[in-house]
Amino acid sequence: MTALIVSDLHSNAAALRAVMSRVRRKKFDDIICLGDFVGYGAEPNQVLDTMRKIRGTKHYVRGNHDRVAAGLEDGASFNPTALEAAFWTRDRLSAPNRRFLAGLPVGPLESNGFVICHGSPFDEDEYVFTEYHAAMVLAHYAAPIVFFGHTHLPAIFSVDARGHLSGALVRGDAMFRLDPTSRYLINPGSVGQPRDRNPHSSFALFDSRKMTVRFYRVPYDVARTQAAILKAGLPEILASRLTFGT
Repeated sequence: MTALIVSDLHSNAAALRAVMSRVRRKKFDDIICLGDFVGYGAEPNQVLDTMRKIRGTKHYVRGNHDRVAAGLEDGASFNPTALEAAFWTRDRLSAPNRRFLAGLPVGPLESNGFVICHGSPFDEDEYVFTEYHAAMVLAHYAAPIVFFGHTHLPAIFSVDARGHLSGALVRGDAMFRLDPTSRYLINPGSVGQPRDRNPHSSFALFDSRKMTVRFYRVPYDVARTQAAILKAGLPEILASRLTFGT
């Protein structure tokens, strides 16, 4: 299996187009999205239309913003800015896209022997930032790889056959050859709202035959996305943070 791994698209159509353009000539069989298709940005329907209609075998789980925007929860745990964007999104979703969001499965899901989830396999709202958090997941899940999102930070954690744990953020384009005797937690980073001080969209390609994962960064038209956010009347911070990837 060769899979395109994306997460945290956050209604950023320009960023998603840049990613799809970057992989246009790369062969992949499956598309894995780790949630948060919507939220924050001003183009939820454009993003959802693309992700619903993209060719290939799809493995999707919902994120916390998807859950609130679909009307499945009131968003009481959200900060005011995130909640405003979620309600704005809820009011503007097309009927097919609202049904799609409401029907997204809750992670964790097992796919081809790998686990996919949004936050962590324990809770879609949980952040996995540190080796301590990674160790908790890897201690409870025997899958060779868990793909997760939610933090907006590209990262890879591993535990080897001796139980030695390591992990690091991934800076820029990078390729990792995976050891079949180790187990991994892999975050492709965010397509629509990177938060590692790099404004370029982040995604990954995974090859289960070669046992490699390649991380990519791709620039997109940030100014266009910012203009759409401001025109929609969404909070200014949702536009300005995209400049710096924070």
